[in-house]
Amino acid sequence: MSAQIAPQEFAARLVSVAEATEKMLDALLQPHGLPGEKTRPERLLEAMRYGSLGGGKRLRPFLLVETARLFGVRGEGVLRSACALEMIHCYSLVHDDLPAMDNDDLRRGRPTVHKAFDEATAILAGDGLLTYAFDIVADAPTHPDASVRADLTVMLARAAGLGGMVGGQALDLEAEARKERHTHGFVALTQSMKTGALLLFAVEAGARMGGADAAQKAALSRYGAALGAAFQVADDILDAEGDEQALGKRAGKDAGRNKATLVAALGMEEARKVRDALAQEAIKALEDGGFGDTGAILAEAARFTVARKS
Repeated sequence: MSAQIAPQEFAARLVSVAEATEKMLDALLQPHGLPGEKTRPERLLEAMRYGSLGGGKRLRPFLLVETARLFGVRGEGVLRSACALEMIHCYSLVHDDLPAMDNDDLRRGRPTVHKAFDEATAILAGDGLLTYAFDIVADAPTHPDASVRADLTVMLARAAGLGGMVGGQALDLEAEARKERHTHGFVALTQSMKTGALLLFAVEAGARMGGADAAQKAALSRYGAALGAAFQVADDILDAEGDEQALGKRAGKDAGRNKATLVAALGMEEARKVRDALAQEAIKALEDGGFGDTGAILAEAARFTVARKS
């Protein structure tokens, strides 16, 4: 049985990482350019800042930072990697909200980027966040070892791309046109790519930066995969029964668009059971990997994932 930390301590650590992430994102998204850049167009930069600053739990950065911390590794480089990951996540939200995708008007309690600016600017803002993320993770300040930076770059590309998040988004859109009931297997595959891939990257990147051995990497990968799956099932449940004001976005849209969710595939009661079992699987992976006590903060992240209200 792993040690547990108080929910208040977990909340304080989550806020601390969120604040550090916000501060570094703000510093990275400033008007002064990097070597080789001609200029940073003001309206585009404003849209990129609007889409990435001032909101969110920053769970992905938190997982990366706290996984690296398991191995005593922390500092600017880890936070830069966390910010690169968060930029990818934020770009995906900007594009996901577009009329051609989920057509949402509200995100984090305020107008989506294409509503606050315009569709073309929102597309370019997402493109800018995506490419900047790879600039950050591949640049020397992120890690002194070029091989580590190269590994992180490839890992992030695969988590975010064709066989990861973008591919999952494509499957998610295809699901809307399906006539037959979504199967558990199809939903699990779609969600492991669409949502799970970036959450898994957070944990695996923290392990890579921390110098984890093969057994530790395997255990943490198992944890990250289970946590990512639990997170998305919890999201599906919140969409079905959550409060729109608490969520900060439109609720109840999944059923109306025939989204591939476990609520649709299995029903609410079974979806809750799957969510809770996945959280327990994540915690067990930590224990099996020898992180019972040192991984208490990550175990609490799994409990937080299934208990959250937004």
